[in-house]
Amino acid sequence: MTDFAQCAKSSFLSQGVNGYVKRFVGSEEFINGIERWCLWLKDASPSEVRRLAAVKERVEGVKRHREASRRATTRELAARPALFGEIRQPKSRYLLVPSVSSERREYIPIGFNPPSVIASNLTLVVPRAGLFHFGVLSSAMHMAWVRQVAGRLKSDFRYSAKLVYNNYPWPQDVSDAKRQAVEEAAQGVLDAREAHPEATLADLYDPLSMPANLARAHARLDRAVDKCYRSQPFVSERNRVEYLFNLYQQLTAPLLTAESRRPR
Repeated sequence: MTDFAQCAKSSFLSQGVNGYVKRFVGSEEFINGIERWCLWLKDASPSEVRRLAAVKERVEGVKRHREASRRATTRELAARPALFGEIRQPKSRYLLVPSVSSERREYIPIGFNPPSVIASNLTLVVPRAGLFHFGVLSSAMHMAWVRQVAGRLKSDFRYSAKLVYNNYPWPQDVSDAKRQAVEEAAQGVLDAREAHPEATLADLYDPLSMPANLARAHARLDRAVDKCYRSQPFVSERNRVEYLFNLYQQLTAPLLTAESRRPR
């Protein structure tokens, strides 16, 4: 229910299911520009599912597959075979973060997607994110944190919401001017990417092929994000990490104090 070759997509479209065939992206598809498609039937009426033969055939196949599973939860999902097992798709533009990314890259390639692009469970999504969020998560400061706390899949980064994103010490009390500087620099990164429409994110963020304009845009973004943390420049990766862990300690100390005062 999640993978369609291009010819299968064309066949489905010819049978009147255009509104239900959606782009489907995981980490690999997003980074490498691979096209995958899925049937997204969340808003389809029961009559439409039954009327469209190509859709009905796929749904019946999903039902049989789920019923044959050894996993109890999957067998239970056979009761609603027209839907994904979990539906967490944002209803507006969202920021997509690949859950797995090569450690060779200086930055994890992240980006915005419209709600019509379905994000798989191999990605993390940040609903209602703006340029400031994109800028901070695309910065050298955030990558210093990632390299220290993220898990690994072999040697690749394994980005997680609980360990990496939720614990990341975001800059505090950011002025409007500094926020605007980050947003402008973040847009500069997006513009630099768009200057290479033939390139995938894998091409753009490979250390051996990263375009000069994109490298300059990221350097400008790094400086803008750094200034949201402090005016003094960071001189090394260790300098960044020490600062972030000190900030994390400051931010969590009141929570730990409150927890220690709770009655046992």
